[in-house]
Amino acid sequence: MAPFGASSDRPPGHPPPPRRTLVLASNTLGARLTRRKPVSTLIAESEGRDGLPAGAPEEGGRSGIHLRRSIGLWQLSAIGIGATIGTGIFFVLNSAVPSAGPAVILSFVIAAVTAGLTALCYAEMASAIPVSGSSYSYAYATLGEGVAFAVGICLLMEYGVSASAIAVGWAEYLNKFFDLAFGFKLPEVLSGAPGEGHWFNLPALLLVAMVCFLLIRGVGESVKVNAAMVGVKIVILLLFIGVALTGFHSGNLTPFMPLGVGGVQVAASSIFFSFIGLDAVSTAGEEVKNPRRTLPMAIIISLLVVTVLYILVALAGIGAQPWERFDGQEAGLAQILQDITGQSWPAMVFAIGAIVSIFSITLVVIYGQTRILYSMGRDGMLPKRFAELSPRTGTPVWNTIVVGLGVGVLAAFVPLRVLADITSLGTLLAFSVVALGVIVLRRTQPDLPRGFKVPGYPVVPLVSVGFCVYLITGLHADTFVAGGVALVIAVAVYFGYSIKHSRLERAEAAAETGTRVG
Repeated sequence: MAPFGASSDRPPGHPPPPRRTLVLASNTLGARLTRRKPVSTLIAESEGRDGLPAGAPEEGGRSGIHLRRSIGLWQLSAIGIGATIGTGIFFVLNSAVPSAGPAVILSFVIAAVTAGLTALCYAEMASAIPVSGSSYSYAYATLGEGVAFAVGICLLMEYGVSASAIAVGWAEYLNKFFDLAFGFKLPEVLSGAPGEGHWFNLPALLLVAMVCFLLIRGVGESVKVNAAMVGVKIVILLLFIGVALTGFHSGNLTPFMPLGVGGVQVAASSIFFSFIGLDAVSTAGEEVKNPRRTLPMAIIISLLVVTVLYILVALAGIGAQPWERFDGQEAGLAQILQDITGQSWPAMVFAIGAIVSIFSITLVVIYGQTRILYSMGRDGMLPKRFAELSPRTGTPVWNTIVVGLGVGVLAAFVPLRVLADITSLGTLLAFSVVALGVIVLRRTQPDLPRGFKVPGYPVVPLVSVGFCVYLITGLHADTFVAGGVALVIAVAVYFGYSIKHSRLERAEAAAETGTRVG
């Protein structure tokens, strides 16, 4: 058979014409940035099958080892609740209340509405594309490779940085427990960031190490531990609400908005990272039983439980002490209990509960980060080492070690407020992409099976994007500097490595040459 571009009936002795080179549209930079990964491919890879055309490199999802579907509805709901409740509520009031005063309650409402609108979008996307990778995978299927990689960087900011912030809060409650139970605290130089006058945060480092050890042992064991810890978390928050309401004084709510509407926006922007657990549910897409039904239900259950508890805790806390006292208060909720009762035991019980609860949050958030890196490694966007799973436990051990090191360094050396704002920026950007992805997927693949559909389409996704943009504009200026640095790193990594090693790139190159890329 004549090669492509050759004529089989040319006269004898006539030299063949020059071989033509097949140039695909994807060779242009714009097309490479916007090429999308088929949903069928994403789902095939999640099941350990190859969904790419012949010629795709044999790596990542074709190793014969894939994530195991072992998580049910209540375990998955516990992951969402565990990653959300406590992400900020145990310590964010100390930074948010000084920005908004008693009107921080409105800040929580605004953040909850934004999270609620986005949760509906996540529910549809998770039911249509039940794979790991969260908004990174959704962006790859709807908005293209360039946007997907940028979202992957946002998720690094969302998960990695938030885990660091959470670990810092855990250190505060650990110190509070030591003080109440044994009458001593850890040395100041070992319990905070250099920007706060310390050397580094030793307890935060220890927390990250313990979590990574548990995750390396296996996800089945981890979710069981998390489910038990979620029960503890809800009980101690209900304890706080009940005790704090006994010390409620309506005078603490006036003036209600001493720092104006701008203060409410700033506080809402900072505390939004408290809602990232809704995103964490979707990172477990490849390890969930009956994902098209389970994922959306778990997201909605998580949202309802979280919103009610957050608003009740904020209201009870604000009513229990003047808003000016929140500024700089460490382990604030435990301190409120101690002040109201005049005894140390309620605060000590709460501190113990917070220690256990924040451990579970860190567990879930680091878990989510490792699964996002796994998806990016499988796609060739990161070195294939990130797509490797342990044959014994089925977990991405290398990812867990890398994430643990990064999270530990940030937790040890960066102040809490900076970590919280960077997390909010990454979260809001990722949430916006998911809402836009719903619109794109409805238009490009209207017949794709969906276990859940966003009500009020397309108004709800568009309003969700509007709320996210509103909260982004309320973040502190130094947050955008950090975001700019992350963007520069993302561009360097993508054009230096990812665009050349993407599985789609290599599959297309193999299709051009008719060879198999191994």
